[in-house]
Amino acid sequence: MGAASPAMWAGLVLVALLAVSGPAVAAGLPRFAEAPEYRNGEGCPAPVAGAGVCDPGLVHIAMTLDAHYLRGSMAAIYSLLKHASCPESLFFHFLAAAEGGGAPAASGLRAVVAASFPSLSFEIYPFRADAVAGLISASVRAALEAPLNYARNHLAGLLPRCVPRAIYLDSDVLAVDDVRWLWETRLPAAAVVAAPEYCHANFSRYFTDAFWDDPVLGARVFAGRRRAPCYFNTGVMVIDLRRWRVGNYRQRIERWMEMQKEKRIYELGSLPPFLLVFAGEIEAVDHRWNQHGLGGDNVFGSCRPLHNGPVSLMHWSGKGKPWDRLDAGKPCPLDHTWKAYDLYIGENDSSSSGPSRSALSSLAAW
Repeated sequence: MGAASPAMWAGLVLVALLAVSGPAVAAGLPRFAEAPEYRNGEGCPAPVAGAGVCDPGLVHIAMTLDAHYLRGSMAAIYSLLKHASCPESLFFHFLAAAEGGGAPAASGLRAVVAASFPSLSFEIYPFRADAVAGLISASVRAALEAPLNYARNHLAGLLPRCVPRAIYLDSDVLAVDDVRWLWETRLPAAAVVAAPEYCHANFSRYFTDAFWDDPVLGARVFAGRRRAPCYFNTGVMVIDLRRWRVGNYRQRIERWMEMQKEKRIYELGSLPPFLLVFAGEIEAVDHRWNQHGLGGDNVFGSCRPLHNGPVSLMHWSGKGKPWDRLDAGKPCPLDHTWKAYDLYIGENDSSSSGPSRSALSSLAAW
C-alpha cells in the first residue's frame, strides 16, 4: 500500500486558507482538511515524460462532483489513495455540472480538491444539464432525477480519446483495497462493461408490468445475449471507452430513455436504461468490489449489514448516506467505518468533524 509522506504528521493539517477565503468559500462549498500524502511503492510504473493523462501506466477513475455529495467524494478519493499500491498512478476524472443554475464553478471545486490533495492528478469536465434534461423521467426519489446522474453515459465523449478505459465510481463509495486489482479486470472482446452481477436479485422488478406485457418488449429485449440478464449496480463499473464509442452506447441508452417518455417501462432513474442495454452482456466482477446497499432502500434508507464474503469496496447506495446519518446522530454501525475517512470541517468547528489525529494515525499505519 502507499506510504504516508514523512513530511506529513500522522493526523490532518487543517486547510486554513479554505477556512477564511478563496474560491471554495465564495462558492459556498464545504471546507475539508488536508489528507496525508501517499507515494508509490516498489514496482509501480515509472511515468512517461510528457505523456500526461495519456501515460499508459495510469489508472483512470471517473466520478461526479457536486456540492451535495462532495463530502462523500472527498472520502472516496482519500480511501482510494490510502489503499492504492501506486497512488501517484491514479488519475481522477471529475464530471461536474456546468456553471449556472446554482451549480458551483469548476474553479471552486478544483480549489477544494487541490487543497485537500495537493499532489492529486485530476481534471474537471463541465457537464451541461441540457444534454439530458429532455430525456429524464420522474423517478421514485427526486435525487435520482438529477442530470449529473446521467453524466456517466457521456464519459467516452468527455474524457481524452487516449484514455482506453475508466473505472466509474459513485460518490458514496469507500475503497478498502487496492483499486488496481479492479482496473486490471480482463474485458473479453464481446464486453464493454465489467461490474459485479447479482443474479439472485429479482430482475423483473426493475421494469414495469407494461414493459413485460408488451409483446415487442419484455423478454424479447434480452434474447440472444451472452448470458441470462442479471441485475448489476452502475455505481461501480469498468468501462472500455474505445468500444463504447465504436458501439454508440450512449445513443443506445438514450433510445430507451426516449421510449420511457412515451410509455413508462421503469420506475428508477438512470439504472434501468443501463440494464436494458447491458444486462446479460457485461463481464462479471467479484462481488467484493461492490458491497452495495449500505444506504438502505430508496425510501427509508435503513441500516444494512455487509453481504457475506470479502470486501474491497463498500457502497452506500440507497437513500441513507453516512454523512447525513452521522450528522443527525443516528449512524448505522458501518457508518463509523466511513467516518474514519471523512475530511469535512463543520461550519462551527475547526477540527472535530473530521478524523481525529488518533484515527488518522491508525489509518496511516494500516
